Amino acid sequence: MHFTITLYCHHEPLVVDAKSDRVESAKAGNEVLGAGAELVVVDCDYDFGAPAALAAKAANKVSFFLCAESVLAGIQGVGKNAFSASVLAPVQGATVAEWGVREKGWKSAYILLDTTIEYNKGVCYGFDWMWREKLGLKLLGHDVFQNGDTSIASQISRIKALPEQPDVIMMCSYVPGAASAIRQLRAAGIDSAIGGGSAMSGSYWLDTVPDLSGHYIPEHASIYGDDPRPEVNEFNRRYKDRFGEQPPSSYAYPGYLVIQMWALAAERAGTLDTDAVIAELEKFKDEPLLIGSRTFTSELHHQNYAPYAIMGVENGKPKYSGNFTISEPVPMDVLLGERYPHLNQ
Repeated sequence: MHFTITLYCHHEPLVVDAKSDRVESAKAGNEVLGAGAELVVVDCDYDFGAPAALAAKAANKVSFFLCAESVLAGIQGVGKNAFSASVLAPVQGATVAEWGVREKGWKSAYILLDTTIEYNKGVCYGFDWMWREKLGLKLLGHDVFQNGDTSIASQISRIKALPEQPDVIMMCSYVPGAASAIRQLRAAGIDSAIGGGSAMSGSYWLDTVPDLSGHYIPEHASIYGDDPRPEVNEFNRRYKDRFGEQPPSSYAYPGYLVIQMWALAAERAGTLDTDAVIAELEKFKDEPLLIGSRTFTSELHHQNYAPYAIMGVENGKPKYSGNFTISEPVPMDVLLGERYPHLNQ
């Protein structure tokens, strides 16, 4: 997998391959800054994008993570110059929990956490916070696995041995491990609904779980032409006209938002001066954008509360299942993973 650093200087983009490597990320950041970057757009992933973002900070330029969903992709990890165009992972978990209760009537849940990366943990932290603390519902248990595990037979045995089967299994993982785990759950006769994070966006993995039903995740918008927002469908049409195919996942949208937000802030500032642009970005309060709204403050350059499109899979086909916004922002100690270390065990 390769990621890129994009520079915007004199309205022309320059792309440098960071090669999914921390050292190369720093080099790429310095290269585009040396060419005169005003905005440095870095890797989606915090770990690989942070070196380039730190280079931008050292040069006092704005950086945007394309879709990092760790709170560290901002003030808490890089500093005041860094922002993310996506929504924090715990918000995804909290969204699945509250939507499932309000719209599907779920009353019991089980957490299955892939501990391979921090993103997965964040999704489960948010789900646990909303499910137990805010909604006061029953968590039947939790278990862990690794993305590279070829079998989750022991975890499945423990789920099947429960006195009652959960209404929903919250699967905090990503492809390919999540697809394998979902296939094994269904093959074992477990028909509980399965929740997940936005990392499961797209239909490219569904062939590995034939005729899957009852899978639900929050996404930025629907890539399938059934989003109720005309501007989203128009974006999808223009994307297909340019690239010959529909967006492969909803992670195409945050890339558009990066430029939309930065340009809006620069226009309001009347200058490309970094401090002035940051000040305008930090004034965003439910700012209406292509896929909903964004809010930034001097304490948080990320989203702890945002609208999501809920995408369900029925009979192997993804479909839009409604928009949903959690009832309150996710608190900072949940975003930082300080409240639920037990889930990792």
